Amino acid sequence: MVKNSFISIFSQKENKGSIEFQVFSFTTKIRRLTSHLELHKKDSSSQRGLRKILGKRQRLLAYLSKKNIGRSKELMGRLDIREIKTR
Repeated sequence: MVKNSFISIFSQKENKGSIEFQVFSFTTKIRRLTSHLELHKKDSSSQRGLRKILGKRQRLLAYLSKKNIGRSKELMGRLDIREIKTR
């Protein structure tokens, strides 16, 4: 599974403040909340939390793509995230 191999990569770095680790942790939270909302469709507080986490991850990915486009593309490929929409 991609998740286990990716966790091992981040545990070796020991840098939990890096943008890659933050995006990874937000992605795991998003996937967990998405599976929760498939069962509990009317849970509005979880929907709000999901939207907040999605916004945080989007801002981090936008920052990373401005600073280093190669790192952001690699991260999105590893985590299986779609490209961010530009306005």
